[in-house]
Amino acid sequence: MSSNPWDVFLTDEDRKVLSRARFGQRIGFGERPAIVVIDMQRYMVGERDGAGEWPSSCGVAGWQAVDETLQLLKVARRASIPVFFTRFVLRADGADIGVYGRKRVLLQSPHWVLEDTAGSQLISELEPTASEIVFVKKKPSAFFGTPLLGLLIDRRIDTVIVCGGSTSNCVRATVYDASSHNFRTVVAQDCVFDRIPISHAISLFDMDRQYADVMTRAAICTELERLEARQSKRSTL
Repeated sequence: MSSNPWDVFLTDEDRKVLSRARFGQRIGFGERPAIVVIDMQRYMVGERDGAGEWPSSCGVAGWQAVDETLQLLKVARRASIPVFFTRFVLRADGADIGVYGRKRVLLQSPHWVLEDTAGSQLISELEPTASEIVFVKKKPSAFFGTPLLGLLIDRRIDTVIVCGGSTSNCVRATVYDASSHNFRTVVAQDCVFDRIPISHAISLFDMDRQYADVMTRAAICTELERLEARQSKRSTL
């Protein structure tokens, strides 16, 4: 039985449409993957025990994804896979919020995304290594107005693996841009999360249908280990 979280929302007619149009084919991995961890900040997950006031926290779902991401990063780091972390950070005066400020109130709280507050910091559990790059973004996509595209090109990356939150917002925007730039794109299903379950499920469905391969963390780790083994074999020839 399929474990896809979107399956419960599909009708028989929906499945016929997908089959007839041949959506959801597998893209597969290339030879040079990188991992992009989206906004794994304190404001996104709050405290593991639920203490404190974190208005944008994704709660339990966020912490489950954190634990899965830690396992993915262990494998990626052993294989010397490049890892990039984004932080969504806004000025307290709202000067850089743009049109988003017409849709969302600028929360004057240390538990949100304002610069120099606890909420804007990456969670300590996902501490980047010295070689990993962290950069700030001001829009949903990790590509918009950031150095990410140039960094990927410089490293000759062909496959982008996306983790983080939230699934329906910044993850989705990043996946669409990665695909638009012709990167093979993978969404780590266990490593992304959202505040609203239906938003999470349908966003995963849309990405898997049209732009990316949605895969479990275990399946991605297997692919990374196979890639590491192939590259090790080549280096000994």
